[in-house]
Amino acid sequence: MDQPKHHIFVCESFRMNGEPQGACNRQGAAQLPQSLDEEIVDRGIDAQVTTCGCLKVCDRGPAMVVYPEGWWYGNLDEDNLDTILDALEEGKCVPELMMS
Repeated sequence: MDQPKHHIFVCESFRMNGEPQGACNRQGAAQLPQSLDEEIVDRGIDAQVTTCGCLKVCDRGPAMVVYPEGWWYGNLDEDNLDTILDALEEGKCVPELMMS
């Protein structure tokens, strides 16, 4: 299997002990992975989307991380995803959407 150029992790709000934290999901994170995956395929971006446990930035969720760049994004919605993917296609981040 070839490794993708980018790997995007989307917080699904669950802690390692199985307790649902829920902050990102309550704010719409559940729809983001499918939207991301569809856009990535449509645009031909070499990336993989994976849902993950709690990223522990609940006050800034929904959240995701783009690797290998290590770009952390928060307060996401579907409009933000388009902006992030536009920049990713150019090899750039979106500073105004990144967590500091």
